[in-house]
Amino acid sequence: MIKLLIVDDEKDITKMLRDYFTCKNYNVITANNGEEALKKITLNPDIILLDINMPDIDGIEVCKRIREFVNCPILFLTAKIEDADKLLGFRVGGDDYIVKPFKLDILAARIEAHLRRQSRNLHQNRLSFWDDFVIDYSAKKIFIFKEEVFFPKKEFEIIELLSSHPGQIFDKDRIFELVWGYDSESTSTVIAEHIRRIRKRITKKTKKQYIDTIWGVGYRWIS
Repeated sequence: MIKLLIVDDEKDITKMLRDYFTCKNYNVITANNGEEALKKITLNPDIILLDINMPDIDGIEVCKRIREFVNCPILFLTAKIEDADKLLGFRVGGDDYIVKPFKLDILAARIEAHLRRQSRNLHQNRLSFWDDFVIDYSAKKIFIFKEEVFFPKKEFEIIELLSSHPGQIFDKDRIFELVWGYDSESTSTVIAEHIRRIRKRITKKTKKQYIDTIWGVGYRWIS
């Protein structure tokens, strides 16, 4: 089943499109702002309908952040469009423009055409976007401001565990159990040192921290 991500801050539009494409046997995912869209990218859509004019992170910025990591077609939705705006959209990686108002059958035909002629090699990478911090779980790589930052295996596995459960607190013993396993000859005291090293690598590239210490309890990924 084709996975379609629809991003628009107008909830009436997302509902209309969701209902229409669900009836056409699409697996429809919706988001109502740019921040939510970045989180929904982790679901690996096959094609994205992306509204340009959104109040927090606009569609152009969303496209800029994800294009190097997402191979699927991105179709911009917009109420009006000038040539300069089109050029900007294409430069950041957009594939097409759909001007509002549009006919649903024409929109469906455009989507089907893009899916048919898509020549990119689709990789089903599992990704998470945290502002300019991108985790590619499939490739075991992390990018900060689009630059790859190396993390040793155990450090990456700690990041993977925490970031896969944002907001959830893990104590040292639980992290050790899930990352090192029961049969390791090491102890959970190594966790604090690994967290320190992770933070040090991150702060070399950005002032923002992503792992929160809950004193006397454990650690959590800041959601």
